[in-house]
Amino acid sequence: MALVETMKRVGLFFALLFGLCLAMPASGFAAEPADQVYLNGNIYTAEDAGPKAQALAIVGQKLVYVGSNEGAREYVGAKTKVFDLKGKTVIPGLIEGHMHYTREGMFLLQVNAFWLPKEEILAKIKEEAERLPAGTWIVGSGWNQEVWPDRKFPNKAELDAVAPNHPVALTRTDGHAIWANSKALEAAGIANDTPNPEGGVIEKDARGETTGIVYETAMVLIRSKIPSLSAERLNEAILKAQDELLSYGITTSFSAGNMTMDSVDDIQAMKNLYKQGLLKIRIYALANVEHAARLLAKGPEIGLFDNRLTVRGIKFYIDGSLGSRTALLLEDYSDKPGSRGVVRTQPDKLLKDYQLYGNAGFQLCTHAIGDQGVRTVLDLYEQVLNMYPKKDHRWRIEHFQHVTQQDIDRTAKLGVIPAMQSVHATSDKNMAEDRVGPDRIKYGYAWRKVINAGIKFVNGSDAPIEKVNPYHGLYAAVTRMDRDGQPPGGWYPEEKLTREEALKSFTIWAAYGQFEDNIKGSLKKGKLADFVVLDRDYMTCPESEIKDINPLLTVLGGEAVYKKN
Repeated sequence: MALVETMKRVGLFFALLFGLCLAMPASGFAAEPADQVYLNGNIYTAEDAGPKAQALAIVGQKLVYVGSNEGAREYVGAKTKVFDLKGKTVIPGLIEGHMHYTREGMFLLQVNAFWLPKEEILAKIKEEAERLPAGTWIVGSGWNQEVWPDRKFPNKAELDAVAPNHPVALTRTDGHAIWANSKALEAAGIANDTPNPEGGVIEKDARGETTGIVYETAMVLIRSKIPSLSAERLNEAILKAQDELLSYGITTSFSAGNMTMDSVDDIQAMKNLYKQGLLKIRIYALANVEHAARLLAKGPEIGLFDNRLTVRGIKFYIDGSLGSRTALLLEDYSDKPGSRGVVRTQPDKLLKDYQLYGNAGFQLCTHAIGDQGVRTVLDLYEQVLNMYPKKDHRWRIEHFQHVTQQDIDRTAKLGVIPAMQSVHATSDKNMAEDRVGPDRIKYGYAWRKVINAGIKFVNGSDAPIEKVNPYHGLYAAVTRMDRDGQPPGGWYPEEKLTREEALKSFTIWAAYGQFEDNIKGSLKKGKLADFVVLDRDYMTCPESEIKDINPLLTVLGGEAVYKKN
């Protein structure tokens, strides 16, 4: 009798257990009601395991479920907000892997000369000169002589003609040269007999007269005389950049130093805006090495303001740019025999700084564009790592534009991360082969060779050097064509990326490049709820349409921070 009674009780127990299991989600545990659930989506997760999903569930700032509609519905409670995506495409929040955040905001406040004809730029300067009191600085950026009919660098006389009573300083599109007028040169103390500063060039003509073009560290002579932005104006620039980035579905910016002001002051302004609740975008901020000594006592600051701000990297420079012929090359420039670029920072100084900041726990991020520049940085990184081994340093080379196969292989071996901007290839194609010739160009902007070596590379725009629009970058990565569809079939098309690779370079690989792939960069349970809803299917729309994608909704930490009207 006792045995029968025991078996009845056991049977009842299992029956109850079975009924409970039917009410549970697939995970086997009762689902906590989510704050938000998004259903009926075409979701690309950027995860190798489970690359597609239909639905997301969010509690607080984090994803608690990524999977099917059926599974997500189990997270719907009485207070859960449910959104119907109606088949729209969702991708992880995009990570702008190399830009100059505050300078992008400043760009929006200054004279925009981006790739304009020279006549239009001069007309804008004249208009500013007529509007502003005499002596007021006129500042702008974005000019590119390569898109002008004569492809010649401009000169001070052209600016003098339209603004004789105002100092004018216009930064070239690559950020490595300034076009100045006589008033600006005078304010900077630059005369015909002024020597070149270390790491810079003051251009002079055959008669020994300044032309109005200065390169690399010589730009500091002019920039140091331009009045600093007021605190109000600086805040305006930071918030304008935020609005722009969120409208594109960019939820994180890797800010690669500030080229026009003290980068530590820049970071402090960001902190103040986070404290006020006005700044929400995630920023991984680098300090320029010339400002960074103030950070040593405190060390890296990680995940401030609910993972909104990290100050962990230091920005260094070895060379300049290809467009300005200041990138360091192993052999002469094909279109300027006798020149191999400009050493912006001496290797012995870099080595000391690498040791200092690397041992203090900071990520080393060095601008290197030419093949000699890249090789020198790899040599120095290797030297420091041999002295002070680190298992997971994730040191970076910013740009990594012109390299050799030997140094691609070394990059993989050393665990160095290249940050390569796909839009640079399609913008530079009109001059890059002229600079290095038909043989060396095969190792320029060599994304496929980098991936084939087993390297995860970081993508971005280098804004305001290029337009910040990430869909231009995705399009360039997939097609190797400019926005006009040139050249047909792509420029050196063997270096194209697949759509999946391109997306990863703006999401999970970019997160890896800033030690944050464990919290963002893909849509996965436990990660931050950062994602963007698109107006078309990135993976299946015609290639020509990738550049035209528009975000409909940007969600950052579960909060809708942008919605298309």
